Amino acid sequence: MQTRISQRVTNLKRRSNLLLVLLGFLLFNACERAVVYEQYQAIENTLWSKEKIYFFTFDIADASVPYDIFFEVRNNNLYPYQNIWLFCSEEAPIGDLKRDTVEYFLADDYGKWKGQGISLFHSSFLLRKNYKFPIEGQYTLGIRQGMRKDSLPGIQEIGIRLTTSQP
Repeated sequence: MQTRISQRVTNLKRRSNLLLVLLGFLLFNACERAVVYEQYQAIENTLWSKEKIYFFTFDIADASVPYDIFFEVRNNNLYPYQNIWLFCSEEAPIGDLKRDTVEYFLADDYGKWKGQGISLFHSSFLLRKNYKFPIEGQYTLGIRQGMRKDSLPGIQEIGIRLTTSQP
């Protein structure tokens, strides 16, 4: 009789644990941002020339939705700096070209890389938050390195990720 009760208790615990795991999974997925666009471009010979601009072109189907735009970068241990400066441009389907200069920190004050990885580090930085594109259509973002060196070693790939904003 005692073993039957302990088996039922054990079965109930397993079911409740399974239910909690499933509930957690559903909640996690419900909060995930919808990725609208994600593209990476390899930096030739991991040496980013000051003149080289990388372009990312995507379509905006709904201009009423706010978006988050992320700059993605993959660097290796040969990158000699803590930070990176970027010159960004946004070309809309119609209208003026918008330009911006941004700085991101790839390493902390002690030289520890902030990105995820071991010998190749992936970092994601918010470029724009809750951004509403003025009109629907095709947009092009241009990214150029803005460091003082003519060639920037250690950057292997850069990318853009566009997601719907979370409230």
